[in-house]
Formats: sequence, structure tokens, C-alpha cells
Amino acid sequence: MARRVLIIGAAGRDFHDLNVYYRNNADYKVVGFTAAQIPDIDGRAYPKVLCGEGYDDAGIPIYAEEELEKLIVELKVEEAVFSYSDVPHETVMHLASRVIAAGANFTLLGGEPTMIKSNKPVVSVCAVRTGCGKSQTTRKVIEELQAAGKKVVAIRHPMPYGDLTEQICQRFATVEDLKKHKCTIEEMEEYEPHVTKGVVIYAGVDYAKILEEAEKEADVIVWDGGNNDLPFYKPDLNIVVADPLRAGDEVGYHPGEANFRMADVVVINKIDSAYPEDVDMIREHLRIVNKNATVIEAASPITADTDPEAITDKKVLVIEDGPTLTHGNMDIGAGTVLANKYGAAELVDPRPWVVGKIAETFEIYPEVGALLPAMGYGDEQVKDLETTINAVECDLVVIGTPIDLRRIVDIKKPCVRVMYDLQEIGTPDIKKVLIDGKII
Repeated sequence: MARRVLIIGAAGRDFHDLNVYYRNNADYKVVGFTAAQIPDIDGRAYPKVLCGEGYDDAGIPIYAEEELEKLIVELKVEEAVFSYSDVPHETVMHLASRVIAAGANFTLLGGEPTMIKSNKPVVSVCAVRTGCGKSQTTRKVIEELQAAGKKVVAIRHPMPYGDLTEQICQRFATVEDLKKHKCTIEEMEEYEPHVTKGVVIYAGVDYAKILEEAEKEADVIVWDGGNNDLPFYKPDLNIVVADPLRAGDEVGYHPGEANFRMADVVVINKIDSAYPEDVDMIREHLRIVNKNATVIEAASPITADTDPEAITDKKVLVIEDGPTLTHGNMDIGAGTVLANKYGAAELVDPRPWVVGKIAETFEIYPEVGALLPAMGYGDEQVKDLETTINAVECDLVVIGTPIDLRRIVDIKKPCVRVMYDLQEIGTPDIKKVLIDGKII
């Protein structure tokens, strides 16, 4: 009989694992998903059209992770598969203990069995944690490929937080496409920087179908990873970004350590703001677990879209990228760096003014502290974000998000937006590793 499987996920890797490993596999029957990290993604169902053979019209239900032990008993689960990213190793093992104590086996799928092989060269950009600098690294990779005359198509790690049947395969070529597909702030932060530079980007739910479509218009596929997850495609060149501001996490988080060990190239970012001993720690860990990886040292220098002196001596509200502050565990971001660099009189704590879904975020992630995460997974959360920003008593708003938040939220205060790109320091650099890897 087919083994009864529960997939422990967060609306991303979990769906991919079903699609490439469990779908139409007679040895297994997926009886449910659990959901964590992202608000309001449980209570849905994985649609029948994506489930494969042997599932009824209701599809596969998605439950809250809090119900894990109860689900194992009630659904007669034999195997629980962990399928999300950016968690400490200790957290993974606590989940394993919960599963084992409830009576099921605990499983981690490997990278190789879940990677799809492309007929085009694939460059993957992944990381050891959320917020290391994947986005600017991906942009740099694409710039070098385009300069070499390559037609590049990016494929982004999934963020299917809406109607899954409408998100099976999404193609974004213009900012208008972001509106058409009803993208969340989190999705826009990842897709918009590509389309504004003329790069087509795909995302969605079914990554075999997505790859098939992307291959039709690409010379090279760039996998734009999410969190610190493994690539969904077999890379011909595997670039992994490490963060010396969180030195040690490269061997302390799942699946970031696996990325660190598999990397062909490790980009040690933020060299300009890190302690030398923390950079040395990452190099030492590489010598222990992946001594053959090529190392690129880089910085992500920040600039402002207007006169940054406007920050000086002002009381400022700093808005940072949401996932970087929440499950990424960063206590600063680009906005904070800019505010401190230009002598803000005070970084105003937004917590006295937070409302609704934003207040819930601070309850779940109290370590965020006196920064405002730009959370926008749904219309209600976006509205609560706007209400909070406009209620905070401050002179100026510093926007540290990857996109111009003013396009989404009506901010009724003066603003300075932070910009940042990858800057390699010395050699080797991105161009050289692309050449050495025979991508260009």
C-alpha cells in the first residue's frame, strides 16, 4: 500500500517536492500539507489539477503547523517530510522529535532528487540565509551574461500565496504584469528589479512547466533562489552568498549549510561592514567543508534616491525588507545603515502605532525591535502597513526595501529610498567565474 505522507512546508518548496517526487508515484499518498512562516496560507487546498492521479476534487488540504501531532494521528501519517527553509538545525530536529514522538518517520529529501535538469545552461544564485544579498548578486550575474550577448531568463523561487490554479506558471515582463498577477509586496520586491531592466522572470507552482516555457526564450537560465533554499534546477554553476554579519550561520542553518557545501562559488558579501574575524570564520568553514569553492569578496554599497543629508538630525522611521527582519533574524538592514551613516537624530520605534496584521507580525517576531518590516502578503496587511506608517510620529521615512514602496503604499511623509548593488572587491569576480564555468 502507498505510504501516507504529510509535507511540512511554507507554500514553496513543499509544493515543488510533491510535484517532482511524490506526484504520480504509486508508492506514496500525500494526505496533507502544513504551513508556517507566511501568514494566512493555511486553510487552503493544493488543487486537484496539480495533484496527479489518485486525488479527489478537494485536492490536498493545507493545515497549520501547530496541528502537527494531531494530524499525524488523525490522518494516519507514516512519513512527515520537512520542506521549508531558513531554520536553525536545532529547529529542524525539534520538529523531527515531534514527528517521531507522534508515531511517524521524519524525512528530508535530498537536493539531487528534487532538481530538474534543463536543456539550457543554468546559473543558480542561492544563499546561506535570507538577506545575504542574493538579489544584487543575481542582478550582477544577469548584467554580465547580457554583456556577453546572452538572452537571459530568470526563474524565481516560488511565492504562491494566492489562487494556486492561477499561479501554476507566471511570466513577468513588465510592471503591468505584476498588477495583472496581483503580486504581493514580497513578490514585487523580487520580480520588479528584473522587469525594470528588461529581463523576463518566471515563477509559480509547477516548476517543470515553468522551465519548459522559459527554455523557449532563453540562452541561459538564472535561478533566483529564495530564503536559503536549494535550487529547483540542476545548476551548471552554483553561486551561494554568505553573510559575515551572521558568521557561523553558514554551518548552523538548514538548508543553507547544504548550499554552502555544494557551492561552486561562494560570494562573501558585506565585506565593507563586517569584522575581519567574521570574514575569516566563513573562510575557515569553507576550508573545512568545501575547500574547492571559489571565493568572491564583495560589498553592497548603499546610495539614496535623493539628497541623503535630509536624514541628518531627523527623527526617522526605517522600513526594511520584511522576510530579512522576520525569519531572516537580521536586526539591521540597508535603511538602518543609511540612517546611521547620515546622522539621524533618532530611529523611531513604530510599535506604539502598529495595527492589525502588522501588530501580529511583531507578536510573532518580537526580535524585530524598533524597525518596521515591509510586510504585504495580502491586501489587509498592506492596508495595515500604510496605516502604521502614516500614524508614526516622525520627520522622515527611510525606505530600505528592494522596490519603491511608495508605488504600493500611500506614504504621507517625506521619504528617502535606499539603493544598493553588488560590488566585487578584487578578483576573482562574477565575470571570471562565468567564464571559468563555460557559461560565457
